[in-house]
Amino acid sequence: MATAASATPAAAFGAKTPGPAPSPQPSPASAFPRPSPRASTPGRLRASLRLGGASATGSSSVVGNASGIHLAAPVLAPLAVPKMSGTVGSQKSVLLFYCEEMRELAEKVVARNDDIELRSITWRTFADGFPNLFISNAHTIRGRHVAFLASFSSPSVIFEQLSIIYALPKLFISSFTLILPFFPTGTSERMEDEGDVATAFTLARILSHIPISRGGPSSLVIFDIHALQERFYFGDSVLPCFESGIPILKSRLQELPDSDNITIAFPDDGAWKRFYKQLQHFPMIVCNKVREGEQRIVRIKEGDARGRHVVIVDDLVQSGGTLIECQVINFFAGLNFHFHFVVTTFDHQLVWSCH
Repeated sequence: MATAASATPAAAFGAKTPGPAPSPQPSPASAFPRPSPRASTPGRLRASLRLGGASATGSSSVVGNASGIHLAAPVLAPLAVPKMSGTVGSQKSVLLFYCEEMRELAEKVVARNDDIELRSITWRTFADGFPNLFISNAHTIRGRHVAFLASFSSPSVIFEQLSIIYALPKLFISSFTLILPFFPTGTSERMEDEGDVATAFTLARILSHIPISRGGPSSLVIFDIHALQERFYFGDSVLPCFESGIPILKSRLQELPDSDNITIAFPDDGAWKRFYKQLQHFPMIVCNKVREGEQRIVRIKEGDARGRHVVIVDDLVQSGGTLIECQVINFFAGLNFHFHFVVTTFDHQLVWSCH
């Protein structure tokens, strides 16, 4: 706030010339004392601004000339904001927690990234078998970006990991990301008969209730989910991010010296619909499953394997029987001794080569 010191600037605002100063009286605005009158001189006037009881020095210019008065905006020092405990300045440092099944992968991730710090959790059980968990140095993760590398490989390990997943965002962290490479109930995303239970929807609802952190909803990263429409099973309190390992596979295949002799084979229509757009650079073979008695046999629906290196890509494997059948039928169709299986399964991509 700037106060005019002469009659000329005051008159420009329509103010009256002040009379003799009265005797000092207590005033609620004593924090802004009236400057003593003095002769008008061209130049700049300085003022002090107080915010919330803490003074910040700034300057405000009142320049008089023939055309009037021009006020320059004051330049104020920024208000100090206390830093959160554990912040690392402008550098984004991620704290990576993990379940025991993913220890080896977590260590490899940290070894290849300088900005990721590995953190541990104590996984124990009580006498009755229920989990007894402890997050080490929990007070040091305040204000940090936190990620958890999970593995829902069996129902027996899901509850203990959910307990950690629900606890981490409540420790006043900046953001939380759940990395779930394999979504285990992905094939149960639809109902074919009344009474069927779509367990993919059930798990999606459970993960949708992860508490929000200081940065907002939690992020959920899933690799090669069985059906992209499962995105809509999640609620608005979590942000699902679907990633894929297929671009890495495509890049590796294109680097091979004989990449122009590679054909991609899909064991069924489902695998083709899921990945054909990402692999359309290569010639393709599409197989289908037919039932003969009690057996399900894989046969070539379209494509030619003769003289080609065949890479079989599927979205999920349980027993591996479909892959074996697909390999056999392509072998006899093309008499080719080079087969590679790339299957998204149980927390990682399994690559199986037959020569």
